[in-house]
Amino acid sequence: MTESSGKAGGPGGRGRGERGDPAVDPPATKTLLIGLIGPIGAGKSTVAGWLAERGVVIVDADRLTRELMAPGTPVTAAVFARFGDQFRLPDGSLDRRALGRLVFSDPTSLAALESIVHPAINELLGRIVRDTGEDGPPAMALEAVKLVEAGHAAHCDEVWFVTCEPATQLARLVGRGMSEADARQRIDAQASSLPLWHEAATRTITTDAPRSQVEAAVAQALDEALAGRP
Repeated sequence: MTESSGKAGGPGGRGRGERGDPAVDPPATKTLLIGLIGPIGAGKSTVAGWLAERGVVIVDADRLTRELMAPGTPVTAAVFARFGDQFRLPDGSLDRRALGRLVFSDPTSLAALESIVHPAINELLGRIVRDTGEDGPPAMALEAVKLVEAGHAAHCDEVWFVTCEPATQLARLVGRGMSEADARQRIDAQASSLPLWHEAATRTITTDAPRSQVEAAVAQALDEALAGRP
């Protein structure tokens, strides 16, 4: 269920990617930094949960994004200024579902949203990683949909690509209450990123197998990654 590519930037030192300036400065820490990437419904959060049970500190970039887009924040104000008040709910919060339908169907709108959100999340993630210091935890995992595109992968010791079969992915999303049409739209919107994520990955975690087998594979991958630290 796991494959290791042995690419540069894996255990033993943080690499520098080829996609623009680094988003997170390499911290002075012995903490193993794992990047988690993969399409919606592939099981990133489940893998992150298993890592957390083994002492890994999880930084959920998507949760941080939601916090940055709370009512009254500068990011939310910038989103309203760019996309209009039709995305403002009566309580002043952002209608994330309606905005999601727009940006996942229009690459230009998606790029505009990312140009607002990415700088803010990059700054926050940088602070979190640097704050681990020399006495940080043995391992930290950054869970982010745009880990590679936003430049975070360049400073990870390992990048784990969590994936599954398309039928499994669709069934999981529908099982969460998403309509099949919305689920397919989200899946299609990420299709162009899959080759990029695969290329960036130092390990691939496949989640189609029985849960116990996948969890055991994740535990083995973590042990191997920690063993490879200097």
